[in-house]
Amino acid sequence: MTATGGLLADVEVRGPKGIIPGTMSDDGTSWQSDVRSLRYDTTYTVSATAIDVRGVPVSSTSEFTTVAPDAFFTGTVVSPGSGATVGVGMPLIVSFDHTIKNRADVERALVVHTPTPIEGAWAWRDERTVEFRPFVYWPGNIDVQLTANLNGVQASRDVYGKGLIDAGFSTGPSMVTKVNAKEHVAKVFRDGELVRTIPITTGKDGFETRSGTKVIVSKERTRLMDAATGGTNSSDPEYYRLTVEYAMRVTYSGEFLHAAPWSVGSQGRANVSHGCIGMSTSNAEWLYGQTMVGDVVEVTGTSNKQNLGNGITVWTESWPDWLSRSSAGRVVTTPTKPRSESGGSSASPDSASPSPTVTAAPSVGPSATASSTSSATPAPSATPSWKPTMALAPSREPQA
Repeated sequence: MTATGGLLADVEVRGPKGIIPGTMSDDGTSWQSDVRSLRYDTTYTVSATAIDVRGVPVSSTSEFTTVAPDAFFTGTVVSPGSGATVGVGMPLIVSFDHTIKNRADVERALVVHTPTPIEGAWAWRDERTVEFRPFVYWPGNIDVQLTANLNGVQASRDVYGKGLIDAGFSTGPSMVTKVNAKEHVAKVFRDGELVRTIPITTGKDGFETRSGTKVIVSKERTRLMDAATGGTNSSDPEYYRLTVEYAMRVTYSGEFLHAAPWSVGSQGRANVSHGCIGMSTSNAEWLYGQTMVGDVVEVTGTSNKQNLGNGITVWTESWPDWLSRSSAGRVVTTPTKPRSESGGSSASPDSASPSPTVTAAPSVGPSATASSTSSATPAPSATPSWKPTMALAPSREPQA
C-alpha cells in the first residue's frame, strides 16, 4: 500500500485466520504485507487510515482475492550443500521442478545475503536451473545465505511458486593456484598471499592442458587412472594405467592436479604429462591438505582453451557473457537477512505535502489477481483511491 500526498497512519489486512503481518516504510508512505502469510484462492479485507497535511484522517476499506493456480513450482538448492564449507570458486545453484519462463521474477525472488555487499548475477543453465556467481570470486571465510519466498511468484502461465528456500554455506580461506604451463610452475596464494611455489609439468604436445579458470570439483587420496577411459587403446604407446596419489579433479574429462613422482626430473622444466598437472609427492600432499572442493585453479600458457561445462567453468565465461544469460541482470547481495515486522505505525502529518491523494494496495505477490469493493470517507482536501495491486516480495551443485 502507498500514500501519495499524505502518510499512512494505520493498516490492517485480515483473512480467514486473522490479521496478516506487514511492515511500514520508514517514511510512512507505504506498507508491505508479509506475503508468506497470504494464501492462494483466499479473500482478504484491507482497512487503512491515512493523514493529510492538516492532520485530517482518511479511512477506507477494500477487499481482494488471491489467485487459484493450476499448478505450483518449488525450488531446491543443489550446491553447495546446506552448512557446507567450500572454496571461493563454488557457484550457488538452484533447481526448480517446473520450467521457468518468467525468469526475471524468479531471479528477483532469490536473495543472496553476505556480510558485506557483493556484486553478482544469476544466469540460467537451462529451463529449470539457475546459477549465481559474484563478479569476482567469493571472499574467503564468509557465511553466505540464500533466502527465497516463492509464494506469489509466477513461473509460467497458471504455475505459481509455493514455499520458502532458506539455505546457507560458508567459504574457506581464499585459495587460488596459478599454473603457468610455459614456466612449468604453480604459485599458490592463500588470502592473496603467495604461500608456495611448486615446480610442475603439464600436458605435452597433443595432450595440452586446457587454459582457463577452473575449480576443484572433487578430491581423492588415491585414484586409478586408465587411458582407455579417454579412448586410448591398450596397444598404443601412449597408453597408461596407474594409481596416483593426492588427486584433485578440475575437469570432468579427466584433468587433475596430482602426485607424479615418475616425472620429477621434468617438473619445472618441461611438459610431459597427458594433460594433468603433475608435481612431486611431497608438494601434492601439501597442496591436497591445503585445498578444498571449490578452490580455484587458474591455468595459463597453453593454446588449448577450457571448454565451458567441462567442470565448474563459471569463471571461464566472461562477465558480459554471464550477464547475457541473466534476465534480471546484475545484483548486489544483501548485507543482512531481512526480518518481517508487524505493520501499522503512526506518522507525523508535518512532512505530508498539500492536497494529498492516498493510494493503498495490498501486496499479494507478483502474480496474484485481486477483485475489490471499497467504501471511503474522504476528508475535504483528500481524495482516496484504493487499488489492490501486485507487489514483488523479495526474496547452491554438489561437489561434482
